[in-house]
Amino acid sequence: MKYCGTDSKDTIISRFSHHVSSGKAEFFKNAGIDFVFGRRQGPFVWDAATSKRLINCHCNGGVFNLGHSHPEVVNALRESLDELDIGNHHLQSEQRGLLAERLCELTPGDITYTVFGVGGGEAIDLAIKLARGYTGRVKIISASGGYHGHTGYALATGDEQYRKPFGPKPDGFVQIPFNDKRELEKEIDAGTAAVIFETIPATYGMPIPEQDFYSFTRELCSNSGALLIIDEVQTGLGRTGKLWGIEHFGVVPDIMVIGKGLSGGIYPMSATCFRPELETFFHDNPFIHISTFGGAEVGCPVALKVLELSSSPEFLEHVGTLAGIFAEGFAELKHRHPEILVGLRQLGLMMGLEMVNEQCGPVMSKVCYDNGILSIYANNNTRISQVLPPLIIEKDTAFEIIDRIDKSLDETKRFLNLS
Repeated sequence: MKYCGTDSKDTIISRFSHHVSSGKAEFFKNAGIDFVFGRRQGPFVWDAATSKRLINCHCNGGVFNLGHSHPEVVNALRESLDELDIGNHHLQSEQRGLLAERLCELTPGDITYTVFGVGGGEAIDLAIKLARGYTGRVKIISASGGYHGHTGYALATGDEQYRKPFGPKPDGFVQIPFNDKRELEKEIDAGTAAVIFETIPATYGMPIPEQDFYSFTRELCSNSGALLIIDEVQTGLGRTGKLWGIEHFGVVPDIMVIGKGLSGGIYPMSATCFRPELETFFHDNPFIHISTFGGAEVGCPVALKVLELSSSPEFLEHVGTLAGIFAEGFAELKHRHPEILVGLRQLGLMMGLEMVNEQCGPVMSKVCYDNGILSIYANNNTRISQVLPPLIIEKDTAFEIIDRIDKSLDETKRFLNLS
């Protein structure tokens, strides 16, 4: 059966506008981006109704770390469908046990237990619930400009623009500037349940923290009795050149949240992983938190395959090689385009092009689209254009991305009269 491109572009967009989101349809119409995902393979996606091809350098924030339709991941799902289904979240599960055991082997330090969810926001909500329940405290400290999801507690930790339309911020949530040791030290106290940071805040423009920031944060948390929650939803699973982004900083959090890429782009899966002493919170009532579809058994073999591929030394070495190509290529682009490009924020293949003003990011997104690159600006810092290619691309695709971005920078300069 054929699923992509069965109707005309106008019909597809009209149906979406009338029955899914008229606001999104209007936004993309005004932006001149009428792309509809059709055929997809590896790093490439094609429009459903035309021959236009994009190199996916957005990857839905890391969902497609392994590209689209990775054959081994797809095969894992096909095989699991012969024997498994969603399962029952109330009961003990062979498949969830196997996946959690593997995460225990791969996560830093003594992180031993996992509770599964469907999306990153749900997993963040649980992390905050667990921190408050275990410590008996309320205060949650997060970074201004950060983003942890659109669900309840996750929303409260994020930027004001996402939560303000829904009423006042819940009590106990405090934000400080990211990578600001002085402000963190001033704010953390005996009432703090947890400090939560994205290892590298993607939506805030991918600022790279000082090398000792997380060790400083770890010490403050340990001394005050607060828990350290690290959000690896985007930085995890090889994106930074190590399996987990926090490994670059030599710190073990109390709770680590994984999502997006754990799905392999095939089956939704997220995970809240934590140290063994925190599991005691669930002893009195092991059903205090449940998720009907969290850790669905049919998806566990998919996540196991993702972990197998992403943790292999060869895979991580390949990410490191690509990172070197991009670092060298973008350094040359900075030399060629000093009027617009002022820096590169990079850890592995988590990359942000830092430009001169807030107009650059939105314009660059449209120009990149015109030049065959799917790349978006950082919503909480529109000077930054995110570049998040699949981790499986070959060197020639990396060079092609750099060439297309080179052309896009030229066109963005002309449009904004920066030449």
